[in-house]
Amino acid sequence: MAVVLQSTITCPKCGHVAAEAMPTDACQWYYECKGCGELLKPLQGDCCVFCSYGTVPCPPVQLEGKNACCSSGCCD
Repeated sequence: MAVVLQSTITCPKCGHVAAEAMPTDACQWYYECKGCGELLKPLQGDCCVFCSYGTVPCPPVQLEGKNACCSSGCCD
């Protein structure tokens, strides 16, 4: 399975859209919107901002499923 390493994040506050590269070795817990400066954090139940606001979930979730990232210890 090919892992997608880019996701488009949409800010829930201002609607700004930005294509971002996802890290492969860690979850990204915070993202500062380039439109309004809002600091985005994962929604409850998501391991990272890409899983909450992106068009593509983070690489660990792509490979192993919804609970893979935090259950594997990358978010500790």
